[in-house]
Amino acid sequence: MMKIVNIYEAKTHLSRLVDAAAKGRRVVIAKNGVPRAMLVGVPTRTKQRVPAHTLKVTYLADDFDALDPEFMRAFTGDEP
Repeated sequence: MMKIVNIYEAKTHLSRLVDAAAKGRRVVIAKNGVPRAMLVGVPTRTKQRVPAHTLKVTYLADDFDALDPEFMRAFTGDEP
């Protein structure tokens, strides 16, 4: 079922209209009686996302995010 509301009513009752759209009801927002926009709900995810494991990473070293001294010298200009 579709409901048509004017802009003033949409601004005044936006929260209620968003709840109605989330439940599957379409809300048409009109200006001077002319439809201008439609408010519809966003589909929800039906099942939990499962990681793809495409990189096949099974181990991270304790120091994997440690800064490389040679890399730091490039920025600081320090000699080895």
